[in-house]
Amino acid sequence: MFLFQGEGLNKTAIGDFLGEKNDFSIAVLKVFVNLHQFTDMILVQALRQFLWSFRLPGEAQKIDRMMECFAERYCSLNPGVFINTDTCYVLSFAIIMLNTSLHNASVKDKPTVEKFIQMNRGINDGGNLSEELLINLYENIKKEPFKIPEDDGNDLMHTFFNPVKEGWLMKQGGRVRNWRRRWFILNDNCLYYFQYTTDKEPKGIIPLENIQVREVPTEKSRPNCFELFSSGSSEVIKACKVDSDGKVVEGHHNVYRMAASLVEEKDDWISCIRTSINDNPFYDMLVARRKNAAGTASRP
Repeated sequence: MFLFQGEGLNKTAIGDFLGEKNDFSIAVLKVFVNLHQFTDMILVQALRQFLWSFRLPGEAQKIDRMMECFAERYCSLNPGVFINTDTCYVLSFAIIMLNTSLHNASVKDKPTVEKFIQMNRGINDGGNLSEELLINLYENIKKEPFKIPEDDGNDLMHTFFNPVKEGWLMKQGGRVRNWRRRWFILNDNCLYYFQYTTDKEPKGIIPLENIQVREVPTEKSRPNCFELFSSGSSEVIKACKVDSDGKVVEGHHNVYRMAASLVEEKDDWISCIRTSINDNPFYDMLVARRKNAAGTASRP
């Protein structure tokens, strides 16, 4: 009750605690979730209430436990809405990802309602949810994004708090081929770069989607180079940057070329980026859940 109703509590700390994998935190999580009243709420309304009561942690395993408890609570209070809790779980995640895709400036290809419906086919124990339900969910999120607790007033800083890797690299410009020193942060399958380490918002964001990384043959003028290049159908890498007027604009890079100061640093950056490209725990987690929701997983 204290975590649920306490005034002035840090919601990031609440989320981190509730997501811990120990008997006490798991027991508190179940009590915390059961304090929420979701009766007769549509799923997106329940999610709004739930996600405002704490801040989702960054680790996939923590999110998995929390969203599983949410799905169980919602289904117990609203029997008959979904065939099983896996359907509720998968659809809840789809709504959260839709919210990000529709309202994140770095995402250029906004999903249509048709795409949202297609993404959620077959998740109701092999059957389809009603298109009317999915359209209502889509329009609800499109009209009003989720309100996410911001304990420090800066949403992006949560992303940069515990990066996979960070450090100075030289970056080559896209149109003007000069080199500039930038502070890079690798986290959440994205590569961010800043002008200074003290900057609160990045100069550019490179989502590591349909991206590959490779070493560039050593040049006398710029050793220890590596580059990101598109592995998708488009040669242009989908990314964004902040222009001189402070506007977020789409990048025009065919490749992003960087250079480290040492060979070891270059090798470590390449290794970390490859891991971020290939290792997506959220994807693996959702694949397993989708199999359960579709009724294709093995059953006892």
